[in-house]
Amino acid sequence: MDISLQHVDYKYQANTPFERLAIQDVSIDIPEGTYLAIIGHTGSGKSTVLQHLNALLQPSNGTVKIGEYEVKAGQKNKQLKPVRQKVGIVFQFPEHQLFEETVEKDIIFGPMNFGVSETEAKERAHLALKHVGLAEEILVKSPFDLSGGQMRRVAIAGVLAMEPDVIVLDEPTAGLDPRGRKEIMDMFYSLHKERRLSTILVTHSMEDAARYADEIVILQQGKVTKKGTPEEIFSAPVELLQMGLDVPEVVRFQLKLENETGIKLDKIYLTIDELSSKVTEVISRGVRS
Repeated sequence: MDISLQHVDYKYQANTPFERLAIQDVSIDIPEGTYLAIIGHTGSGKSTVLQHLNALLQPSNGTVKIGEYEVKAGQKNKQLKPVRQKVGIVFQFPEHQLFEETVEKDIIFGPMNFGVSETEAKERAHLALKHVGLAEEILVKSPFDLSGGQMRRVAIAGVLAMEPDVIVLDEPTAGLDPRGRKEIMDMFYSLHKERRLSTILVTHSMEDAARYADEIVILQQGKVTKKGTPEEIFSAPVELLQMGLDVPEVVRFQLKLENETGIKLDKIYLTIDELSSKVTEVISRGVRS
């Protein structure tokens, strides 16, 4: 499912004394199967863009195309239920949205709300649990008896049970330790590949953007200021730092290495393995000469 935002503005509390323009003239194309990362400061408009991706918000100006559906400014659209079924959003701390008495009931709630039979919904729940790395035994447990990490995985399973074509991740690893963060991000990447999902990641983590995304969009003050592949975006690290944004730790290390040794490498490297291999090659060449 392709998604496209075309010259989208959004105003909170429009036509009131408290009107605030959150995003302005935002145009982003997300072809089916893309893994897109959206980065920017707090307040840059990331979450506002996110809520346009399944029509939780309607643009104040411009058009959002979600597959065959169009959401236009000033135009009422009553056919949004299929959109919300096919675009699943994992918000920050999704475990806070758990509410049913058992894990199974929580996972099947969404599919059944969209007309899926109880039998099929339960089959989906079993499969979704497997995808998030949890044992079927917990289906009969209360979600509130689980650990924080397990609760988060149950909440994610509830989104996966909807069988979305697009999954939107809003800081999905917030509050997790480094190991938990990597496990969750690797899980989403595996799902992205296995199910050929379009994946949109809203994140403050430059490491995650560099490691997983095909494309990166930078938002500043509600506007798109830069788009490109991770290699293109992080090839100008000084520019990003001047914007007040971070860069991946490996890029910081490369900049420091180049500054202290006077050796300039041919490009910016995004993984420590690639960087160490290149540095070894350069040093070896220098020794031989």
